[in-house]
Amino acid sequence: MAIRSRVRWLSLAACATMALVVLAGLAGCKKKTPAPAPSDTTADAPSAASGREQAGLDPLDAAANLFREPSVSIQNVVKAAKTWSPAAEQWWGKIAQDFTLTDINGNVHTLSDYRGRNVLVVIWTTWVATCRLEIPHLKELRAAYADKDLAVLSISNEPPALLKEYAQKENLGFTVLSGGGSSLPAPFGEVQFVPSTFFIDPQGRFKVAATGLVPAEDAKAIVQAQ
Repeated sequence: MAIRSRVRWLSLAACATMALVVLAGLAGCKKKTPAPAPSDTTADAPSAASGREQAGLDPLDAAANLFREPSVSIQNVVKAAKTWSPAAEQWWGKIAQDFTLTDINGNVHTLSDYRGRNVLVVIWTTWVATCRLEIPHLKELRAAYADKDLAVLSISNEPPALLKEYAQKENLGFTVLSGGGSSLPAPFGEVQFVPSTFFIDPQGRFKVAATGLVPAEDAKAIVQAQ
């Protein structure tokens, strides 16, 4: 019995040794495939970080820019106009000549006193239908901006008492000046049709002049245009 046990043990040991040899051989035959080297894409596409550096924007600023309205050009606003026409184009970009008028409450207003803010000068009358139709748009524009950012000056050569009564009745909410006409400097004194509207920038230069009804949205776009 002892001899048989010994023979059986030797046989098992031999089998185990052969199995190890076979496994070792298989492991030696299997070649390792090297991992592909990462491709260099820096020449084709900049990284997100480098893109931010080139743009010079903080990530929060870049995100905010996505929700900002694109800048509108004056040329595009003029081209899209439907109820008004450009006027006095030779004055665009030039400094507006100064004038002084009195409002319906007896206060004196000088155009140059409004430097530093946008100014809308509207020449109108109470009896022209288009002028009356424009009033809601002027009221909307007046409500859309603070006084420090925009002044709305309406000018009519009708009697102050008539203008004051009309302003109170319609609750105008913007400055109503009495006088003007041909006594005003050009181009204000050269107006042939009403309403005529002049947009003046904070530096005192004409941005746009228009004849006809200027809708509030068009007026806002002109005020904001660069």
